[in-house]
Amino acid sequence: MAISAKDVARLRAMTSAGMMDCKKALTEAEGDFDKAVELLRKRGQAKASKRADREAKEGAIFVNLNADGSEAVLIELNCETDFVARNESFQEMGTKFVDFAAAQKPADLDALKALEMDGKSVADQLVNATGTIGEKIDISKYEVVSGEKVVTYIHPGARIGVAVAFQGANGGDIATIGKDVAMQITAMNPAALDKDGVAQEIIDRELRIGREQALAAGKPEHIVDKIAQGKLNKFFKENTLLNQDFVKDTSKTVGNYIKDSLGSDAKVVTYKRLQLGVK
Repeated sequence: MAISAKDVARLRAMTSAGMMDCKKALTEAEGDFDKAVELLRKRGQAKASKRADREAKEGAIFVNLNADGSEAVLIELNCETDFVARNESFQEMGTKFVDFAAAQKPADLDALKALEMDGKSVADQLVNATGTIGEKIDISKYEVVSGEKVVTYIHPGARIGVAVAFQGANGGDIATIGKDVAMQITAMNPAALDKDGVAQEIIDRELRIGREQALAAGKPEHIVDKIAQGKLNKFFKENTLLNQDFVKDTSKTVGNYIKDSLGSDAKVVTYKRLQLGVK
C-alpha cells in the first residue's frame, strides 16, 4: 500500500525514529500505526542490545538549579561521539533527564534509572534512545548539591559542570563570587574542600611518599617525619579548595577571597565537580 509523507511524519513525531525507518515500518505494518510503533521499538531494542557493551565516553554535563537557588542537580549523559553530543535532540534529552531528576529527587543513580518517566523507566528510556540514535546512550553520574545559596557553572563545551553551596553570605555579589569559585574548582580540581575532607588513605599515601623522598635524599632519620609533614601541608595547600591560591589573585587563598567578598561568616559548605568521562 502507498504510505504518505504525512503518515511518515506522524510516526516520526511519535517515535523520534528516522524517516526511512518510519516509512519501512509503516509499509511492513500495512499502515497500522500501532504495529509500526511495535516494529520500531523491537528494532530499537535490537540496536541497543548490540551497542550495550560499547563505550560511551562522549556526552555532556547538564544542570538544573531550582527557583530559589538552594539546590542544584547535575547529571552526565553519555554517548559515543562528539557529533551526537552536540546534536539538538541529545541536548534536549539531557535537559529533560536533569529536570526530571530535579523534580523527583531520587536517592542515587540507580534509583533515578528505576523511576517511571512518560510511561517507561528512565533505564528503558535510555535503551529506546540508544535504538533511535544508533549510539549507546547512558546516564553515568547524578549529583545533588544543597545549601543556603547554590551557584552553578557549566564550562564551555559542557564537559565539566560545577555546583557550589555557600552559607553565611551577608554581602557582595554572590552570583559573581560564586562563579569565580566554581571556575576555580573547574580549573584546579581540588581533592577536597579543606584538609578535614581529605581521605585518610590519601594522607597516609602523601606521608609515605614524603618519608621515602626524604630518606632517598639522605636526610637524617630523626627529621624524616617532620619533612614528610611539611610535604603533606604543601599538598593541603595545593589540593584543598579553601587553601588554594585564588587563581585571579594569588595574594590570597580562596577561603580568604570568599570572606573578603561575601562577609566574615561566609563559607563554602560543599561542592560537586562533574567531568565528562572521569570518575
